[in-house]
Amino acid sequence: MSPTVDTMAQQEQFFLDEFGPLLVVQPSTVAEVGDLVRQAAAEGTAIYPLGGRTMLNFGLPPTRPGVAVDMRQLNQVIDFPARDMTITVQAGIAVGRLQEIAAAENLRLPVDVPFATRATIAGAIATNASGPRRFGFGTLRDYVIGISVMNDEGQETKAGGRVVKNVAGYDLCKLHVGALGTLGIITQVTLKLKPLAEHQTLVRLPCKKDLAALLDRLHSSRTRPVLVTVLSPRLGAALLQTGNGTSSAANDGWLVVVGFEGGEELIDWQVKQLEREVGDLGIPLSCDWPHGAADSAWRKLADFPLSEPASVTFEANMLPSTTTAFCEALNACGDSVVYHAHAGNGIVEGHLEPALTLDRARLILKPLLELAVAAQGNITLLRCPPAWKKDLSVWGNPRRDNWLMRTVKDKLDPNGLFNPGRFVAGI
Repeated sequence: MSPTVDTMAQQEQFFLDEFGPLLVVQPSTVAEVGDLVRQAAAEGTAIYPLGGRTMLNFGLPPTRPGVAVDMRQLNQVIDFPARDMTITVQAGIAVGRLQEIAAAENLRLPVDVPFATRATIAGAIATNASGPRRFGFGTLRDYVIGISVMNDEGQETKAGGRVVKNVAGYDLCKLHVGALGTLGIITQVTLKLKPLAEHQTLVRLPCKKDLAALLDRLHSSRTRPVLVTVLSPRLGAALLQTGNGTSSAANDGWLVVVGFEGGEELIDWQVKQLEREVGDLGIPLSCDWPHGAADSAWRKLADFPLSEPASVTFEANMLPSTTTAFCEALNACGDSVVYHAHAGNGIVEGHLEPALTLDRARLILKPLLELAVAAQGNITLLRCPPAWKKDLSVWGNPRRDNWLMRTVKDKLDPNGLFNPGRFVAGI
């Protein structure tokens, strides 16, 4: 007899955005995932995929009762041809574990995923997680070359392949990146890898004024950083504690952190070159995290979106040229906001103080959203109290392509089986 929700290992009951309780089941094979999907389709209930549970607050509350499917037992490496620099893994493997396996062959997935030891690769893909190294290496969309997904009929479908040069058919891999699991359950993924960095170094540039001039100088630099991140004053002072171990270097303005990777001689040249290029701006360059000492600071930057206590956590996107104006607007909010900005990409992530009320949060977010939209961007909320989601714009300004996303949803999941109500426009 095929396993069902009633016979499969059951972990717990839990609430998703105060919706529930939902029964959590943990399949151990892809076939069991298919059985769960077919059972839910027959009963008219919903399926809510779970991974490492680092991004459970992302999205709108669910709209239908159903079962939560914990995918973490599907955590095997299917194929790892290291010479081809690709790896095929099951959906539930933790990103940190994947990185350990790749590192044994001097390879890596160069995407910073917050809380990588807990986050699963499928969860990272579903939320399109990325971090400070996005400036130099891109996002998961650039590394997913093959994907297997359980569809609404309980059948495993495949797109892409296990080789890099694969151009046959539609690129359905990218369709599932950032779809929040609303188009099916990811069961397996093939990823491109890159060589492990020989060395990595972070340097700091304290900037009390004229942030735009410094960012312009970095943009035109002869160096090739993989990370350019602007930290708000309070966050910059905190990060310095993990650098040279002293607080005397804390500054009362922005702290711009620039990251380099590569051979030791190349990094040394770039650090010296950058020091010369910013010298006439009166900005001192310090290398608090030299070769072999940057890992903890790098991880702190990557984990920032989920590591701070907050009433609301937001992610704004905009034209990179408008980042300075947005940072200035955030500074005007005072101690209510702590943030960092990946200035080369126009991505700003921030936290509102935990003690803020809904009215105060709305008062802060409204002009920020208007500013982001004017800069051809938007703001989404990565987390906030579930009760606030009906009053705040969780997915930001309404998109003009909502109709297209709903059409795709209707084609691939016509009965609204997967994560119903949680995506953009309640999809």
